[in-house]
Parts: sequence; C-alpha cells; structure tokens
Amino acid sequence: MTAGPRTGAVAVIGATGWVGGAVTAAFGRAGRPVVEVARRRRPPDTAGRRFHALDVAAADPAELAALFAEADVDTVVNAAGGWVTGAAENERAHVRLVENLLAACARTPRPPRLVQIGSVHEYGPLPAGTAVDEVRAPNPGSVYARTKLAGAEAVLRATREGAVDGVVLRVVNLCGPGAAAGFLGAAVRLLRAATPDRPAELTVADAHRDYLDVRDLAGAVLAAATAPVTGQVINVGRGEVVPVSRLIDLLVAAAAPPPGAVRRRTAPVDSRGGDWTLADIARAARLLGWRPQVELPASIKDMWNASRTDHLERA
Repeated sequence: MTAGPRTGAVAVIGATGWVGGAVTAAFGRAGRPVVEVARRRRPPDTAGRRFHALDVAAADPAELAALFAEADVDTVVNAAGGWVTGAAENERAHVRLVENLLAACARTPRPPRLVQIGSVHEYGPLPAGTAVDEVRAPNPGSVYARTKLAGAEAVLRATREGAVDGVVLRVVNLCGPGAAAGFLGAAVRLLRAATPDRPAELTVADAHRDYLDVRDLAGAVLAAATAPVTGQVINVGRGEVVPVSRLIDLLVAAAAPPPGAVRRRTAPVDSRGGDWTLADIARAARLLGWRPQVELPASIKDMWNASRTDHLERA
C-alpha cells in the first residue's frame, strides 16, 4: 500500500492541545482543509474553523467514521495524549483512543493515511552517549511509554492488515511557543512570577536530552502525511543532545529577570524520560526529506515571548 496523492481534509485528533494546534496550523498554511477533533472546544477567537467536540476514546467508531466521510477526510493525525497520570488514564489516552480511531478508519471506503505521533520513550531508557535508531527493539520503562508503544503497535498492525495507511513518528522532548507542561512549562510559570523578594527556585537535573521545536514536529507530520512511508517507524528530533542546564540558561536569558530573582539548585534526575535521550534522525531525512529548522535559542526565546501573551490573557 502506498499513500498516493491525498488532497482531502485532514482530521487532527487532539487539535486543541499544544501539539495538535501546531499541526493544525501547519496543514492550514499548506492549504489543506482541517477538521479539528477534541474533547474541549477552542476559544471563540478561532471561530470559523471546522471543529467537532468528541471524546475519541469513548466515541462510537461508526460516529467517527461518519464524521470522516462527511468531511471527505483522507488523512488523520493522532496528536492526542501526553504525560497523563495513572495506569487507567494512560490506557485510555494512548490505547483505547487509538483502537477506536483504527476501528473508525477501517469503516472508510479508502484506508486513510494515519500519522501516529509516538514517543522516543517507547524505546525505553537509553545508554548515555548513544543515538537510538529505529532498528532498536522497544523496551519501555514506564506506563506512559508502554501505552504509547501499544498504540503505535496497533497502528502498525492495522497497516499490515490493510485497515489504514499508517506511519509512526517517535518524537523526542518538545519545546517552543505554547509549551505549558513538563519542566520547561513549569520553569516559565516560575519565572513569570519571580521577583527579588520572591525568587524563582529552579531545580536543574544532571540530564541530557534531545529537544525539538514543536513547529519542526509539525513540519515532520506534514511531510509524513503524503510521503511513501507506509508501515514505517521514523524518529523525529534534532539529532543533538544538550544538558538540561543549557535549556535553563537559554530560558533565563530570554526572561532577563532582575538580579536576585532566580535561584538554582541541582537534584538527581526524577523523570519518566530518564537522564539521556538522543534520536538518530537519518531515516527522517531520507524518507521524509525533513530536517529540523528552528535552533534551540530561537525556540526557547519564542516560548518565553509566547508565554507573555498567555500570562496577560490570564491576568
């Protein structure tokens, strides 16, 4: 099975999330009509977009298939899920949702291209100093990683059976405008409230990570939507590793707090992602013609600047 030309609508699952929003914007700029699907509606300032409030993890697959047919959807992007808490919620967000989505896709006249946004953590903890490639056997070490892997394997299995035309992108940690979760999102919130009288206490772990701007991820998804990559697993990252302390340095430089408004301390790594991630992205370059474009200093600066707008809107 090959993708072939696809010019119909793109359904983005989890469209109101940070990643989903970036993906939606990328397809919009490319001129593809987008159907946004999420549990919660976007704010009113995005009126005019085609939006369906639907909990895909709980939906009847027939209802979702009817939505796809009515909107002439031929491409689906699963941008739902994330670092949720508890085994049941991870199962719901990363396995049950994918199963319902696949059941809906199986009811369509032509198998749609399904881009599953997975995680580098599906590989499990990585040896320091190594770059993981796609031939490495997954060995997930957390409930998040195990359920993300289960969802990815379901997509690959359905692709082999001809129900979908699927591709899995295994993505590294993300940064960039709109980031709210994770340690970077927490650091932004602390810095926004920091004063010399009430300094931000930033805890920096001795970890090294591959970080990618969310807009670069959206570019990879856009490429994967039409490339002849059926049944492939493709790593998406910068292909570079940086100390977490370097990210904090960039964030503090962007924030430019007054003297005495920031205190730092080091602590052991306490993360579901381990202390080392680095992706080999040669396959993405070869099969998708994709390489990251946004340098980390620009990504972190844009993240800080975007957070100012969010901060003012909440004030």
